[in-house]
Amino acid sequence: MKVVVVDYGMGNLFSVCRALEACGAEPLLSNTPHEILKAKALLLPGVGAFADGMVGLSELGLIQPIREYAKTGRPLLGICLGMQMLLDSGEEFGIHEGLGLIPGTVRPIPSTGSDGQAHKIPHIGWNALLKPKTRKPETSSWADSILEEIEEEQRAYFVHSFTAVPTQEEHRLADCDYNGQRISAAVQSGNIYGTQFHPEKSGPVGLKILKNFLAICDN
Repeated sequence: MKVVVVDYGMGNLFSVCRALEACGAEPLLSNTPHEILKAKALLLPGVGAFADGMVGLSELGLIQPIREYAKTGRPLLGICLGMQMLLDSGEEFGIHEGLGLIPGTVRPIPSTGSDGQAHKIPHIGWNALLKPKTRKPETSSWADSILEEIEEEQRAYFVHSFTAVPTQEEHRLADCDYNGQRISAAVQSGNIYGTQFHPEKSGPVGLKILKNFLAICDN
């Protein structure tokens, strides 16, 4: 399967493409609206600041094509900054408009844990994936999602200073706990998925998540 990986100058493209290849996919780097609109599977990576990411997409004329792609019902996966840009806005160095595909905003990770003690920002390292406690029981399952067959408390690799805060709790697919602070680990709204962690750096768990995404794309 070909997966179009959006190349806008802000992503860990080599690692992402290698991970997709390890999962049996054929990654296609692209920064053209035409290839994005005709993609069967679309992956939006990203490392860096929210505003810079949106500027990069805008300068290439990719914002509207990504929005139009999302409306088709075909699967879209955002990773790290790519996940954050799926939301309405980000608060990094001011308020900046996002892609608006999942209602919500991206805010700084609190500088202290729930005990009031300062902790390291950015949040870097391995952390356990948890089912959000606030989701209704009927929507708490990871079946038929990119986290299918992932066991709760399996660990993934994070590097970030800001966290996505979806407006609707049902859009939180997974959380993690950072010294008592709730962090969005994965989000979903219909065909649109996002992971704050890096699947391509998360070993067998990350590869399984990418394989799940490919299986969704193949249905």
